[in-house]
Amino acid sequence: MTRTTPCFVGCVLHCRSRNYTFQLKGVIMKCKLFISALLLVSSVPVIADDDIQKQVDAIKGALPKFAIPMREVGDRFHNMYAAAIDGNWALAAYMSKYMNKALNPAMVTKPDEYKVWQHFYEETFAPVNKAIQSKDKKGFEAAYTEVIPKCNGCHSGMGYDFIKVVKTKGPADLGIEYKLNSEPDAVPK
Repeated sequence: MTRTTPCFVGCVLHCRSRNYTFQLKGVIMKCKLFISALLLVSSVPVIADDDIQKQVDAIKGALPKFAIPMREVGDRFHNMYAAAIDGNWALAAYMSKYMNKALNPAMVTKPDEYKVWQHFYEETFAPVNKAIQSKDKKGFEAAYTEVIPKCNGCHSGMGYDFIKVVKTKGPADLGIEYKLNSEPDAVPK
Protein backbone atom coordinates (compact mmCIF):
# COMPACT_ATOMS: atom_id res chain seq x y z
CA MET A 1 0.00 0.00 0.00
CA THR A 2 1.41 3.43 -0.97
CA ARG A 3 0.69 6.60 0.90
CA THR A 4 1.73 10.16 -0.02
CA THR A 5 3.23 12.57 2.48
CA PRO A 6 4.07 16.15 1.50
CA CYS A 7 7.54 17.29 2.55
CA PHE A 8 8.25 20.85 3.76
CA VAL A 9 9.25 22.11 0.32
CA GLY A 10 6.07 20.89 -1.29
CA CYS A 11 7.48 17.82 -2.98
CA VAL A 12 5.68 14.53 -2.60
CA LEU A 13 7.45 11.50 -1.19
CA HIS A 14 5.91 8.12 -1.60
CA CYS A 15 6.48 5.57 1.06
CA ARG A 16 5.34 2.04 1.75
CA SER A 17 3.59 1.74 5.06
CA ARG A 18 5.55 -1.32 6.30
CA ASN A 19 9.17 -0.80 5.26
CA TYR A 20 9.16 2.95 4.57
CA THR A 21 11.09 2.67 1.34
CA PHE A 22 10.92 5.89 -0.56
CA GLN A 23 10.37 6.17 -4.21
CA LEU A 24 12.81 8.91 -5.12
CA LYS A 25 12.14 8.81 -8.83
CA GLY A 26 11.38 12.40 -9.83
CA VAL A 27 11.46 13.73 -6.26
CA ILE A 28 14.88 15.30 -6.60
CA MET A 29 13.91 16.90 -9.91
CA LYS A 30 10.64 18.23 -8.44
CA CYS A 31 12.47 19.66 -5.44
CA LYS A 32 15.05 21.34 -7.67
CA LEU A 33 12.32 22.89 -9.79
CA PHE A 34 10.39 24.02 -6.74
CA ILE A 35 13.46 25.56 -5.08
CA SER A 36 14.48 27.25 -8.35
CA ALA A 37 10.99 28.72 -8.72
CA LEU A 38 11.00 29.82 -5.09
CA LEU A 39 14.36 31.56 -5.52
CA LEU A 40 13.19 33.21 -8.73
CA VAL A 41 9.98 34.48 -7.16
CA SER A 42 11.78 35.73 -4.06
CA SER A 43 14.26 37.69 -6.18
CA VAL A 44 11.60 39.38 -8.32
CA PRO A 45 10.95 42.21 -5.84
CA VAL A 46 14.67 43.02 -5.80
CA ILE A 47 14.77 43.03 -9.59
CA ALA A 48 11.51 44.96 -9.76
CA ASP A 49 12.63 47.48 -7.15
CA ASP A 50 15.87 48.07 -9.04
CA ASP A 51 13.97 48.35 -12.33
CA ILE A 52 11.38 50.70 -10.82
CA GLN A 53 14.14 52.90 -9.40
CA LYS A 54 15.79 53.09 -12.81
CA GLN A 55 12.46 54.10 -14.34
CA VAL A 56 11.87 56.72 -11.63
CA ASP A 57 15.38 58.11 -12.18
CA ALA A 58 14.78 58.24 -15.94
CA ILE A 59 11.48 60.10 -15.50
CA LYS A 60 13.05 62.46 -12.99
CA GLY A 61 15.91 63.12 -15.42
CA ALA A 62 13.45 63.97 -18.20
CA LEU A 63 11.49 66.48 -16.12
CA PRO A 64 12.51 70.11 -16.39
CA LYS A 65 14.57 71.26 -13.42
CA PHE A 66 14.02 74.91 -12.50
CA ALA A 67 15.25 77.11 -15.34
CA ILE A 68 12.81 75.90 -18.00
CA PRO A 69 9.67 76.30 -15.88
CA MET A 70 11.02 79.62 -14.58
CA ARG A 71 10.97 80.90 -18.16
CA GLU A 72 7.24 80.19 -18.22
CA VAL A 73 6.90 81.92 -14.86
CA GLY A 74 8.47 85.05 -16.35
CA ASP A 75 6.20 85.06 -19.39
CA ARG A 76 3.09 84.55 -17.29
CA PHE A 77 4.25 87.26 -14.87
CA HIS A 78 4.40 89.80 -17.70
CA ASN A 79 1.13 88.58 -19.24
CA MET A 80 -0.54 88.90 -15.83
CA TYR A 81 0.44 92.56 -15.68
CA ALA A 82 -0.98 93.33 -19.10
CA ALA A 83 -4.22 91.49 -18.29
CA ALA A 84 -4.74 93.22 -14.93
CA ILE A 85 -3.97 96.69 -16.25
CA ASP A 86 -6.50 96.14 -19.05
CA GLY A 87 -9.17 94.79 -16.66
CA ASN A 88 -9.03 91.16 -17.75
CA TRP A 89 -8.98 89.91 -14.16
CA ALA A 90 -9.77 86.31 -15.10
CA LEU A 91 -6.74 86.23 -17.38
CA ALA A 92 -4.59 87.82 -14.66
CA ALA A 93 -5.79 85.20 -12.14
CA TYR A 94 -5.24 82.44 -14.70
CA MET A 95 -1.70 83.63 -15.40
CA SER A 96 -0.90 83.73 -11.69
CA LYS A 97 -2.38 80.28 -11.05
CA TYR A 98 -0.42 78.64 -13.85
CA MET A 99 2.68 80.69 -13.17
CA ASN A 100 2.72 78.88 -9.83
CA LYS A 101 1.89 75.47 -11.30
CA ALA A 102 4.62 75.83 -13.92
CA LEU A 103 7.16 75.03 -11.21
CA ASN A 104 5.48 71.79 -10.07
CA PRO A 105 8.17 69.61 -11.71
CA ALA A 106 10.69 71.23 -9.34
CA MET A 107 8.91 69.51 -6.43
CA VAL A 108 10.62 66.35 -7.72
CA THR A 109 13.71 67.66 -9.49
CA LYS A 110 14.75 70.51 -7.18
CA PRO A 111 12.82 70.11 -3.90
CA ASP A 112 14.91 72.62 -1.93
CA GLU A 113 14.51 75.34 -4.56
CA TYR A 114 10.82 74.50 -4.88
CA LYS A 115 10.32 75.19 -1.16
CA VAL A 116 11.83 78.65 -1.69
CA TRP A 117 9.47 79.22 -4.63
CA GLN A 118 6.46 77.95 -2.69
CA HIS A 119 7.16 80.33 0.18
CA PHE A 120 7.74 83.20 -2.25
CA TYR A 121 4.46 82.58 -4.09
CA GLU A 122 2.34 81.97 -0.99
CA GLU A 123 3.78 84.79 1.13
CA THR A 124 5.71 87.39 -0.85
CA PHE A 125 3.50 87.26 -3.95
CA ALA A 126 0.23 87.16 -1.96
CA PRO A 127 -0.46 90.92 -2.24
CA VAL A 128 -0.43 90.62 -6.04
CA ASN A 129 -2.99 87.81 -5.91
CA LYS A 130 -5.08 89.69 -3.37
CA ALA A 131 -5.22 92.74 -5.67
CA ILE A 132 -6.26 90.51 -8.59
CA GLN A 133 -9.06 88.90 -6.57
CA SER A 134 -10.35 92.30 -5.43
CA LYS A 135 -9.97 93.79 -8.94
CA ASP A 136 -7.96 96.63 -7.44
CA LYS A 137 -5.98 98.08 -10.35
CA LYS A 138 -4.13 100.63 -8.21
CA GLY A 139 -3.34 98.00 -5.54
CA PHE A 140 -2.26 95.57 -8.24
CA GLU A 141 0.10 98.12 -9.81
CA ALA A 142 1.67 98.83 -6.40
CA ALA A 143 1.97 95.15 -5.37
CA TYR A 144 3.32 94.11 -8.78
CA THR A 145 5.92 96.91 -8.77
CA GLU A 146 6.88 96.07 -5.18
CA VAL A 147 7.37 92.36 -5.88
CA ILE A 148 9.84 92.86 -8.75
CA PRO A 149 12.84 93.71 -6.50
CA LYS A 150 11.85 90.73 -4.34
CA CYS A 151 11.98 88.50 -7.43
CA ASN A 152 15.45 89.83 -8.13
CA GLY A 153 16.45 89.31 -4.49
CA CYS A 154 15.38 85.69 -4.74
CA HIS A 155 17.36 85.27 -7.96
CA SER A 156 20.44 86.76 -6.27
CA GLY A 157 19.97 84.58 -3.20
CA MET A 158 20.00 81.48 -5.41
CA GLY A 159 23.14 82.59 -7.24
CA TYR A 160 21.48 84.11 -10.31
CA ASP A 161 22.49 87.76 -9.95
CA PHE A 162 22.51 88.05 -13.71
CA ILE A 163 18.72 87.50 -13.95
CA LYS A 164 16.98 90.83 -13.34
CA VAL A 165 13.22 91.10 -13.80
CA VAL A 166 11.97 94.41 -15.17
CA LYS A 167 8.49 95.70 -15.84
CA THR A 168 7.99 95.34 -19.58
CA LYS A 169 6.12 97.70 -21.86
CA GLY A 170 3.91 94.86 -23.08
CA PRO A 171 3.03 91.22 -22.53
CA ALA A 172 5.24 88.28 -23.45
CA ASP A 173 2.48 86.73 -25.57
CA LEU A 174 1.10 89.06 -28.22
CA GLY A 175 -1.48 86.57 -29.48
CA ILE A 176 -3.86 87.02 -26.52
CA GLU A 177 -6.60 89.62 -26.12
CA TYR A 178 -5.81 91.39 -22.86
CA LYS A 179 -8.51 94.07 -23.08
CA LEU A 180 -11.52 92.04 -21.95
CA ASN A 181 -13.58 92.79 -18.90
CA SER A 182 -13.71 89.65 -16.76
CA GLU A 183 -14.02 88.43 -13.20
CA PRO A 184 -11.08 86.78 -11.40
CA ASP A 185 -13.26 83.89 -10.23
CA ALA A 186 -14.09 82.95 -13.84
CA VAL A 187 -10.98 80.75 -13.98
CA PRO A 188 -12.04 77.08 -13.96
CA LYS A 189 -10.86 75.13 -10.94
